[in-house]
Amino acid sequence: MPVQIILVPARFLTLIAHLVIVIIIFWSRENSVRACLPLDYSDEEYRSEDTRLVVALSVTLGLFAIELMGFLSGVSLFNNNQALLSIGCHASGCVALLFFLFEQWTCSIYWWIFAFCRSVKLQSLFSLI
Repeated sequence: MPVQIILVPARFLTLIAHLVIVIIIFWSRENSVRACLPLDYSDEEYRSEDTRLVVALSVTLGLFAIELMGFLSGVSLFNNNQALLSIGCHASGCVALLFFLFEQWTCSIYWWIFAFCRSVKLQSLFSLI
């Protein structure tokens, strides 16, 4: 049985799972923004943190669009190394973002998750193109 029969669906499923979690965080960002703020906060502080989180999530969604285009166009579809790296990054991103969502981590941790789970993956994708 070829490796692609296993890697391609696993890569697609982890990519979609990661995307769904980011969309859920986007929809329920009020709780995440409140977790980033002290107990007494002003409306301006709330708007500032909300804007930062929206920017982070928007950048993530934009990079998902680029990655999905690369995946669905076939550029990186059958590259085994790319598939394994993608599965690892998206699976770890899913776990980290679930902790971010359920444990209500601060918003600055989102950028660390982004750096480790998205930028490493995108560098390898751009090297293929």
